[in-house]
Amino acid sequence: MRGRALAALAVMLASVLAGAPSAIGAGPLTQLPRSDYSVKPVCPPASPGRAACLSLQLVPVTREALARRHPLGVALSAPRAAPSPAAGNFGLRPKDLHSAYSLPTSPSGGQQTIAIVDAYNDPNAEADLKAYDLEFELPECTAANGCLTQVNQNGETGKPPFPRTLGELESARGGSIGEAEHAEAATGWGLELSLDMESAHATCQTCKILLVLANSEANSDLEAAEHAAESLGASEISNSWGGLEQGVTPAEDSAGPFNHPGTVITASAGDNGYLGWDAPNSFEQGYAEYPASSPHVVSVGGTRLTLNAEGGWKSESVWNGDGAGGGGCSVDFTAPAWQQTLAGWTAVGCGKKRSVSDVSAVADPYTGLAVHYTSPACEYSYEESKVVHVMHWCTIGGTSLASPVIAAVFALAGGSEGVAYPARTLYEDAAATPASLHDVVTGSNGKCGLPFSESTGLSGCTPAEEAAASCKSRGTCLAGEGYDGPTGVGTPSGIADFTLTEEGAGKGEEPPEKEEIKREASGFPPAETPRTGPPAAPPAPTGAGSTPVPPGTMQLTGLSLTLRALIALNSRHPHVSQVGFQFSSTVAGRVTVTLSRRRRSHRRLVWAGAARAMSLTVPVGRSSHHLGGRSQLPAGVYRLTIAPTHGPARTLLFQIG
Repeated sequence: MRGRALAALAVMLASVLAGAPSAIGAGPLTQLPRSDYSVKPVCPPASPGRAACLSLQLVPVTREALARRHPLGVALSAPRAAPSPAAGNFGLRPKDLHSAYSLPTSPSGGQQTIAIVDAYNDPNAEADLKAYDLEFELPECTAANGCLTQVNQNGETGKPPFPRTLGELESARGGSIGEAEHAEAATGWGLELSLDMESAHATCQTCKILLVLANSEANSDLEAAEHAAESLGASEISNSWGGLEQGVTPAEDSAGPFNHPGTVITASAGDNGYLGWDAPNSFEQGYAEYPASSPHVVSVGGTRLTLNAEGGWKSESVWNGDGAGGGGCSVDFTAPAWQQTLAGWTAVGCGKKRSVSDVSAVADPYTGLAVHYTSPACEYSYEESKVVHVMHWCTIGGTSLASPVIAAVFALAGGSEGVAYPARTLYEDAAATPASLHDVVTGSNGKCGLPFSESTGLSGCTPAEEAAASCKSRGTCLAGEGYDGPTGVGTPSGIADFTLTEEGAGKGEEPPEKEEIKREASGFPPAETPRTGPPAAPPAPTGAGSTPVPPGTMQLTGLSLTLRALIALNSRHPHVSQVGFQFSSTVAGRVTVTLSRRRRSHRRLVWAGAARAMSLTVPVGRSSHHLGGRSQLPAGVYRLTIAPTHGPARTLLFQIG
């Protein structure tokens, strides 16, 4: 297995700076060789039942690299006298992301809220984001101005998970072996959440940030946090972490938090190459990352980005070198319709299985993002005029960088625009306007049995050799024109491919597979059976600084169609009375049930009433009901809404035909 040893690191980044302007009185500014750096994972590896964050930190190991005098991944003239993030000495800056991917700084539509789901807490998170904003002159994003909100996995403010204070973190570091390991994990995830917040804010500079913190990296905690992000109204949710796909059934995935129609949910494809071949543990190998492999999310692969002398996009290739973008064919999940109908889908090599990824962005840590994180993990000091200055900046990559960037690009494009599964927008727009993406056509994330090249620091094999050994030269691990597994439909070139178009209007509402209803109706466990136990929505926030839930407030969970309805609605001419549904309620009370159908009106998609509203009295706990009426329901996308008299409404999207 390929390791991340220092001997494997030796590549010049001169290609990144090709054509860079010269410093005054000096020749062209050259980059340090890769042998001056090492790369290390930010978080411990995933284990059964637990996820890992997917960040990689670039670590300088030589005296010249430690001096930070050479910009990383940025085409510039000579750096300032003192190492400066603004000069690119610690990696890509906000303006580099915008120039490379031709992005605006604010959403084209209304206000967007990007949720970041991570584990543990960082008491310095808000201060680090403020320092980042000051360095790069971004609009301030704080709790005071309403831009930044932090909640725990139950949606509560003022009750963060461990570590609640820096003192608690330091105490754990000096405690027992178990406490020290807990502190190490929290420190790594703290760097992860700084990367996530800062990259999202760098990309969409007027978006709100909702930071949702799970108690730990356990799947159950992270999925509870995902539910909280959804219940609090996030328009985009980024998940820069992943674990084993093995053992997750389609029914469990459909009933879990990653199937939340109408919300953009992005997930990192991984940092260990095609089917995890470079994973440190053998049990991780042979599988795509989950939740990136879920057909309900936008899976995000990784690239190596090269900038031109002006800081704009020059080229991109599949990231494979001291870490590699994840991907591959899912073992458990069927490919959604918008993948299976791709031109050339057969050549991808996944058959009817889901292919990871959908889209991609920069992930190579050697051209990673400059991140501010107040911790010894990112501490850097230098002396100037006999004064020692201490900075807390480091360079971070991995598909953990790509996921929040893509979530923020969706936010810039106005969010899901009512599309149930936003990944479909990418595929339809890529087919209609291919120039709206950078098509990544070179590279592979496949395995090579040879060591890294001492002269380039990259794989000792050619992409063709990697692909031949790993995936029989199919598109699932080899880049090519159009869609491929490592990079999906490509990387952003503006926001057009992330925006609902007139051609794609109404088409993105279908569930990931037209056959899903048939499959669930013909033998899968009921869709309401959750994977790991968290409710479909957490209780409303009750912590400090939030509005307490009034007594008698009704919380609805587990809303789903009944098995009988799934079968009936798949028939040729279903009736309104065949819309059966079930849910649970925390208190007894009255609810109003409405059914709407997606229609086009004056070139816009709107929800129009499809049946007469009905009022029900429901008990505490589980109950099943069905709508009344004999009118037929035409083919289309429908929205079922259950609205309590006192409490938040719940909705469910489904398709007929």
